[in-house]
Amino acid sequence: MPNKKQPGFATRAIHSGQEPDPETGAVTVPIYPTSTYVQQELGKNKGYEYARVSNPTRTRLEENLAALEGGIAARVFASGMAAINAICTMYKSGDHVVCGNDLYGGVPRLFNQVLANFGMEFTYVKTSDAKNVERAIRKNTRMVYIETPTNPLMSLSDIEAISQICRRKKAELVVDNTFMSPYFQQPVALGADMVVHSTTKFLNGHSDGLGGVVVCTTREQADKLAFVQKAAGAILSPFECWLVLRGVKTLAVRMEQHDRSGRVVAEFLADHKKVKKVFYPGLPEHPQHSLAKQQMTGFGSMITFETGSLSNAKKMLQRVRVCSLAESLGGVETLISHPATMTHAALGEKGRREIGITDGLVRISVGIEDVEDIMDDLDQAMASI
Repeated sequence: MPNKKQPGFATRAIHSGQEPDPETGAVTVPIYPTSTYVQQELGKNKGYEYARVSNPTRTRLEENLAALEGGIAARVFASGMAAINAICTMYKSGDHVVCGNDLYGGVPRLFNQVLANFGMEFTYVKTSDAKNVERAIRKNTRMVYIETPTNPLMSLSDIEAISQICRRKKAELVVDNTFMSPYFQQPVALGADMVVHSTTKFLNGHSDGLGGVVVCTTREQADKLAFVQKAAGAILSPFECWLVLRGVKTLAVRMEQHDRSGRVVAEFLADHKKVKKVFYPGLPEHPQHSLAKQQMTGFGSMITFETGSLSNAKKMLQRVRVCSLAESLGGVETLISHPATMTHAALGEKGRREIGITDGLVRISVGIEDVEDIMDDLDQAMASI
């Protein structure tokens, strides 16, 4: 018998874990806002006992996200940071982690100011060069943690090359895939052991719910993280699970539009006389453009650009009208932010300078509005510089 063909991405996004409700035939997965479940008798139940442990809406979302990333299971948490923290609880005092040196600012804050107090050790390297990762691995290294592309400098790491190093060194590779989503990048297929997302971003896509997910490639990982859900309780609520299920249904079409507009805006910024530099892997001048084409099927909508000074950035950001000055990314609306005072403020001036985050950097998450309106807005805002 020939192998059964796997459904396409958009089909999986709409149908995996989202089968019609068996009791009513409802096409949309129901929200189960219950804290507990009646048991048939002592020791017998229908698989659900208490909502911190499991919930039917949550189960459906976990099935859906595992299918999209090509994992065997997924576990969702109350935020992206809660998901990253849950991964780290799988390790112990004395374990060492190699990390990218230009991660989202909340990650080193968690690592250095919380987890280091419990004896975990962290080394930060430029993971765009896989050799840096190999040199940093020690005998007690248990995890390599990377973002690709990075937030906000849009630097790429070669997932396949780093995964091969991790296999040899017996360390687990964890990839934050938030910027690309599973639609444009498949870290598991490239050798990652776990994939993490802030579901708040592109997976949800509507800026109306916090969440995080870890996609697993082994049953041991899935079981450990299910225990963390039960023991620590930083779970995703049924309503927010439903919001992500709602958002994922349109992930494919949204990412296509994000990508089309992102490419146009990046080229517009690259040609703009007020912009000093653009960080976007879809531009041929990006130093890792070839790697981007190799391990990603699109370039996405995350763009960072240099205005030249804090004064310039402030003037511009005060004038935007279509773009919204706000934290976060990945929504249908265009969001624009200032990394030095927002997402990476916790690093301090010295920490930001060491990795190349200047006071003039601006990050934009291009939404799905008419792209001409986005460019007109950026143009009029930069007229003040």
